[in-house]
Amino acid sequence: MRHLLALCFALAALPAMAQTVIEDFAPPAGEWRFFTDQVMGGVSTGEATIVQGERTALRLTGEVSTENRGGFIQARRDLPEGLPEGTEALAITVRGDGQRYFLHLRTSGTILPWQYYQAAFDTTGDWQELRVPLSAFTPSGGLLRDAVRPGAVRSIALVAYGRDHTAAVDLAWIAVE
Repeated sequence: MRHLLALCFALAALPAMAQTVIEDFAPPAGEWRFFTDQVMGGVSTGEATIVQGERTALRLTGEVSTENRGGFIQARRDLPEGLPEGTEALAITVRGDGQRYFLHLRTSGTILPWQYYQAAFDTTGDWQELRVPLSAFTPSGGLLRDAVRPGAVRSIALVAYGRDHTAAVDLAWIAVE
């Protein structure tokens, strides 16, 4: 018990991870582009809008369909400067409809349109703050590096992907740690 108490005090004394905000959707929000699998012949539909409410957020909604080799809708923001060197994780504030959604990163090494690094997260109807380590991002294919290099990141996307479903997810904040 004494060792457990000492560990709790030691963890409480650790400094909070420094965060650099990428997007909080306060005006002027960054430029987010919406697109679907229709760019490659799919039939998914939807939209991405900035909504005001309890929190200002990017709302991604739509119908994801795997028909015709499709299966995604997404909102993407370019990050021409990459992520700061030393970035270990992305911190996000999200809420949704209880389904699984994804963050996609594209890097200077994701040359082909269908290449990306992907990390999943689950939503609830309440706002939640999640930490997504860069080590959780997996490459979409064998031609990519195993791990994301922060300085090579060129865009980040909020994505509904991979199965037939109605999507509804809000993203209020993204930061790097």
